[in-house]
Amino acid sequence: MSNKSYNILHNADGTLLFVEMPATHAYQLSALNLRLHKELAKLTADNVPALPKAVAECASLELLDENASPMNGLAYLNELEASFSAIRESAYPLVSLLTEIRALQAQLEQWYEEEEELSI
Repeated sequence: MSNKSYNILHNADGTLLFVEMPATHAYQLSALNLRLHKELAKLTADNVPALPKAVAECASLELLDENASPMNGLAYLNELEASFSAIRESAYPLVSLLTEIRALQAQLEQWYEEEEELSI
């Protein structure tokens, strides 16, 4: 059984983004994505980033397009955190959203560290 799972996200431009996550954390990325979409409309800043929409989770992924590849989950969360921390707003819900993003980011950092230790 694989310890990886995949979140499939749909960008506003119609492209798909495949995010490789630890199987134990994939649902958290989906839940975070749904919450971010719910709260985006409440942000009043002029530089709110476009956010892909979660469309599926799957335990395995076979990409038929040789130009497509999954993105590392931690790299995705690092980009997400950077784009949300750049928003010029300091009120709720941004502070709460950043806290949630950073919490999952920290969990993934710990997961990857533990995986690296196990492989040594």
